[in-house]
Amino acid sequence: MQPYQAELETAVQLAREAGALLLRHRDQGFTVEYKTSPDDPVTVADHEASVLIVAGLRASFADDGILSEELADTAERLNQKRVWIIDPIDGTQEYTRGLNDYSVSIGLVVAGEPVVGVVFAPSLGTDSLGVMYSGVVGQGLSKNGVPAGLNTALSAEQARISVSDSEYTRELRALGLPNMQPSGSIALKLAKIATGDQEATFTMSPRSEWDIAAGHALLRAAGGELRRRDGQPIVYNRPDPQIEQGIIGGRHDVVAHLEAELLRLRVPLHHLGVLPGQSAYRFGPSNLAPDQSLHVRYSGDSLLALVILRGQQVISVQGGAADVQVLMRDLRRAYGVAAHAIQDQAIKDHTIKDIEIS
Repeated sequence: MQPYQAELETAVQLAREAGALLLRHRDQGFTVEYKTSPDDPVTVADHEASVLIVAGLRASFADDGILSEELADTAERLNQKRVWIIDPIDGTQEYTRGLNDYSVSIGLVVAGEPVVGVVFAPSLGTDSLGVMYSGVVGQGLSKNGVPAGLNTALSAEQARISVSDSEYTRELRALGLPNMQPSGSIALKLAKIATGDQEATFTMSPRSEWDIAAGHALLRAAGGELRRRDGQPIVYNRPDPQIEQGIIGGRHDVVAHLEAELLRLRVPLHHLGVLPGQSAYRFGPSNLAPDQSLHVRYSGDSLLALVILRGQQVISVQGGAADVQVLMRDLRRAYGVAAHAIQDQAIKDHTIKDIEIS
């Protein structure tokens, strides 16, 4: 048996079982709650699917670490070489709205790199059995059991670019980038790129490890790439599973072309928790204190919005109101309920306003 076959088969089975659970909940109806905002829904289906997947993985691979969006995180996983990274419903907004663009995402990371990926879309396909994307790095991948891979028929200029539905509605459709295809689940985007249905994707806002680990494994299995938009690699199983900035990935030549287009069109990028030595740190003040954190929205060399926090306290908010508002939305999702206090305090102090940034 090839390496990771038991892991792949287990993940495929658990993804199917979780998908069936999601369909039952959709048929029966459920209450939608919100973690941090109306953009961040959660349902009983999220929780139950997480419990199902986590229990199955623990039964089969008791020594592995687990990181799930719906499971209380602990530091225990940081000491383990193998970690399962799970999103029981990637695309919960679409799921709650009765749309089909959501998925179950299960990935195995070894020494910080994704090696096994399973993404299951229960509501897609023509035979009511859903669409299963699965693969192992170095061994290839399949779509519903049929070997698949990157599409090389289209040129980089013709490539189909899968983008966030919300980012497209809010900003991207006005920027003139050709061949954009908006959709929900980022895990499903990556799976479709890996199996040739699209060629590349990017985001302006940060994502979390559970959003992309399985899809990243599929892309690697197909010979594609996924990285941060500043060019740095994505490393998994970190203490903070938030990937601090937007991502870009797909077929190598398409990614290179897309990157140049994003620069030409000045498509913004968000970077939360910028650290010294990172390129976006140049936008912060030279006297940033050790207990302060820097968060920016920028385009090329132009700063659009900046927020400096000390814990949950706003120290400085700069930029145009619209740019600050979008950055605040990311802070709210990244830092949870505490960001409500951040936004409310900023509004109370009248610090969200149009400011010229040199």
